[in-house]
Amino acid sequence: MLGPDDLRRACLACPGAVEDHPFGERTTVFKVASKMFALAPLAGEPLRISLKCEPDLAVQLRSSHAAITPGYHLPKRHWNTVLVDGSLPDAMVLDLIEDSYDLVVAGLAGPARARLAGG
Repeated sequence: MLGPDDLRRACLACPGAVEDHPFGERTTVFKVASKMFALAPLAGEPLRISLKCEPDLAVQLRSSHAAITPGYHLPKRHWNTVLVDGSLPDAMVLDLIEDSYDLVVAGLAGPARARLAGG
């Protein structure tokens, strides 16, 4: 089962990702090009992470998995909160992190996307 350090490593492994604490030390925000792609109270129990998601997929995931709920204190249409308690496969949680990052990068202006791609 993934732990706080695993989530941090997965988020920071994304190109250009940085860790920030704009809402206080208890809530870790992961950003790319100043845009948030993940938010997690890493010291919280139970462990949760909020991630951006395509709206239709967000609804589908929520209806299929009890551990995935509408984003806590975030726009519910585009964000899910994922309970990291072992009920979802670790690979799925890691894929959701990557998908969130990819969605944010896709929304960046061309030059910012090119810098992340190394070009």
